[in-house]
Amino acid sequence: MSVQAEETDRAAFVQEWERWHARHEKVRADPHGFLAITGLHWLDATPRRFPDAPGAWSSTEDGVVVELSADEELALEGQPLRGRHDFGVLRERSSLFPVAGDAVIEVARRGGYDIIRPRHPENALRLAYDGTPTYAPDPRWSRTGRYLPFDTPRPTTVGAAVEGLQHVYDAPGQVEFELDGVNHRLTAFNGRAAGGLLVLLTDATSGVTTYAANRSLSIDPPDARGNVRIDFNRAVNLPCAYTDLATCPLPPTENRLTVAIEAGEKTPSAPVAAPRSVPADGTPRHDQL
Repeated sequence: MSVQAEETDRAAFVQEWERWHARHEKVRADPHGFLAITGLHWLDATPRRFPDAPGAWSSTEDGVVVELSADEELALEGQPLRGRHDFGVLRERSSLFPVAGDAVIEVARRGGYDIIRPRHPENALRLAYDGTPTYAPDPRWSRTGRYLPFDTPRPTTVGAAVEGLQHVYDAPGQVEFELDGVNHRLTAFNGRAAGGLLVLLTDATSGVTTYAANRSLSIDPPDARGNVRIDFNRAVNLPCAYTDLATCPLPPTENRLTVAIEAGEKTPSAPVAAPRSVPADGTPRHDQL
């Protein structure tokens, strides 16, 4: 390849990455995105009110329940909710998003616990957000790898940004790639797109130039030969890099690389507070709401 052709390819690579990252930043700063969260509230059997959400909320055998007073209202998928409403038993890692005025009250289940996370567009963290620093995009960090499926998905338990909380994911396989003559394998979870993969990782830059706890990388479905494109330029921060009101999973042990992946998003400029924790008895403390 000529020098001019190589420079053209590199320019096209950088432009595509810039378009992708601009879209990612737009989603991050959405009026009801993670930067808009004002509280992480753990629910139990006692109905309880919170300053950033209407109603009294509880977690019962039949699922999450809200009891709204006469002057309060929520709307879910365009349908008004008044008085007592039962959201039912939520699946792990699922969320509902009833609307309260200009806010959204996320109703979710994380690590076996029911929670609500109100999202207010005027939250100071969102309003002050001015972007995330990154390494300069470099084609060197876009690697051709191989997907190695397991015979059957393997349940994999990982820690969380919330101390004492655990997440369990079914890992369909691993991705293998070569870097500077050394082969590496990372356990992969199912991605959002059908057939896509998601990798959680840390590396030698973690806690130095990149966020210490984790970064995530989405990978497109493998081709017919099992090949995958592993583009570390698209390694991004999870919400816990910006707010302590997140329950983000941590990487499995085998995904803690000792090499420096000098690509993708760096540590946000604004530090976050210490993570919340779930007590040893498994019951979230009310003073941590």
